[in-house]
Amino acid sequence: MVKIATIEYFRVPPRWLFVKITDADGYHGWGEASLEGHTQAVEGCLDAWAERYVGFEADDIEHIWQMCWRTSFYRGGPVFMSALAGIDIALWDLKARKLQVPIYQLLGGKVRDKLKVYAWIGGDRPSDVKQQALARKAQGFHAVKMNATEDMAWLDSPSSLQSAVDRLKTVKELGMDAGMDFHGRVHKPMAKQLAQALAPHFPLFIEEPLLSEHITGIQQIAAQTSIPIALGERLHSRWDVRPFLESGCVDILQPDLCHVGGISEMKRIAAMAEAYDVAVAPHSPLGPIALAACVQVDCSLANFAIQEMSLGIHYNEGSHDLTSYMKNPEVWDVRDGYIEILKGPGLGIEVDEEMVRRESRDAKAWVSPGFIGPGGEVREW
Repeated sequence: MVKIATIEYFRVPPRWLFVKITDADGYHGWGEASLEGHTQAVEGCLDAWAERYVGFEADDIEHIWQMCWRTSFYRGGPVFMSALAGIDIALWDLKARKLQVPIYQLLGGKVRDKLKVYAWIGGDRPSDVKQQALARKAQGFHAVKMNATEDMAWLDSPSSLQSAVDRLKTVKELGMDAGMDFHGRVHKPMAKQLAQALAPHFPLFIEEPLLSEHITGIQQIAAQTSIPIALGERLHSRWDVRPFLESGCVDILQPDLCHVGGISEMKRIAAMAEAYDVAVAPHSPLGPIALAACVQVDCSLANFAIQEMSLGIHYNEGSHDLTSYMKNPEVWDVRDGYIEILKGPGLGIEVDEEMVRRESRDAKAWVSPGFIGPGGEVREW
């Protein structure tokens, strides 16, 4: 057994946090601990764990996961679980690279050879969706996702909902499917109306119809509509997910692998969802390491539905995109709505460490945008 020698992290543009673990024999693995808008907090957690877990057996992935979870007394939440995800993903990558197999071979093997994918259009204040959808279609996508609305008051004019219907119709007329992300920015008085208005146009799903703290309201909307309900990016463990499965108010579970403690917990959450006949469509608007980790789990899941990709997402400002920081960006090529599974060892991507180290120098932490209403009130972003 070989011990962990170093745990490093790298803050890189546009808003990502990469983790590298190296063992005493020189084998290494990469993880991603990105938590949008809370980079410094995750870095603090990683500092503490780097001091503690250097010297542990690198192969003992589950033991280290349980040590992080059970010996901390306070557990869970986005910061804690994102830091744990960075370590967990890197350990899986290290172990699989050492064995010269893809991670999915250590998860029971693959059940499919390619994965259905979708990409974002429209931005935070959705507009120009026809041209953007056509561009995605030219890239090979058959499905997209867009924000359903701009910022919205607790009780807004019903006329503010029509633009969401019009944009969905526009994309559907191009022969594409579209998920409509309410993003938790629509409160119950408006969300009920919006779900009803969208239903005749058959969106692929509606995402986060309400914030996840409002499980009773989500149950009410789920009972009202035939549209599949998708949620999960702000649930951070199997214990967070459980009441949504038990209440029957979610049809498509969207855990973010970077926010649920990594590959280990994602696999457990997906198994729970399968027992409730709930599909899994991992949330992944982040970097290439996060997506590669999702892909490794996706191809091992019977209940996988579709994978989000951050290619060209509106947060990838400047010269950095999903294909950055890697030497084999061609693995993200989309053909007829699908990507091939990753066949290389470990995560299946080759990280450009020189670029990571260079771009991490003086990298600024990304700050979450916010919305302020016309009365000066804070609105959900």
